[in-house]
Amino acid sequence: MTKILIVLSEWGYWGEELVGPLETFDAAGYQVDFATPNGKRPVALGVSMDPTFVDPPLGRPVTTQDMADKVRQLDDTNNPRLNNPKNLREWLPERPYWSSPKFLREMEEYYRKLDEVQQRDLQTYDAILIVGGSGPMVDLVNNQRVHDLILSFYQMGKPVAAECYGVACLAFARDIGDRQSIIWGKHVTGHCLEYDYKDGTGFNGTNIDPCLNNINFGTPFYPLEYILRDATGPDGQYHGNVGRPTSVIVDYPFITGRSTPDSYLTGQKLVEVLEKGLKRYGW
Repeated sequence: MTKILIVLSEWGYWGEELVGPLETFDAAGYQVDFATPNGKRPVALGVSMDPTFVDPPLGRPVTTQDMADKVRQLDDTNNPRLNNPKNLREWLPERPYWSSPKFLREMEEYYRKLDEVQQRDLQTYDAILIVGGSGPMVDLVNNQRVHDLILSFYQMGKPVAAECYGVACLAFARDIGDRQSIIWGKHVTGHCLEYDYKDGTGFNGTNIDPCLNNINFGTPFYPLEYILRDATGPDGQYHGNVGRPTSVIVDYPFITGRSTPDSYLTGQKLVEVLEKGLKRYGW
């Protein structure tokens, strides 16, 4: 059975960006495991369950009533599907500080444990997906363990998929030797500048005081498009496809989706990569 690892933020994922690929994987008969940075149950962003919410840059709602219902059903704590995700903090080792007095021995142990996880666990998976939303900016994008997961799949030649702000994880997944992004020379898409909020970038989840409900940070922490343009270098390319209804790019082993409307297509293209050997799409 094909087995997919889905990584989710604990600070709020966009509902459709999980539901779309997940429904696609379920229909294909795949087994799906979930992982979060600290093993907490992931929570969908409130606005991704609200069909009346008007996305400011697009000037229209981006969530249908049907999708809102699906997200609420999956997000409901009575639904056990997202319970007990894998805890990345316990699963993968932490790279030591360079200033550690036992740095060499600790690095040797770090690599030993990482190799063990790769051989024992990660070899059993066929692909990895990083789900988008604003939450990944907080706890996935600059997470060394997430980077090690991505690098492991990349080194094993297995597909690596990411959506929206989750694509930033690929830009910063780098071997500490050459420190060059693994998407250097590749074609990718991701949340484009035209889709960024001027205000209202929000977070909610298990790490936020329930009394606060939702945090409005304002603008995004960074313009993802600029990061992706720099990370792909002169021989790669970022594709925003602004004005087009969907934007999914396959440049094997990477499958990247721009934003919410690309969720199902991202899942579908990952299935085609696994089952039909798709290597290139969208550019």
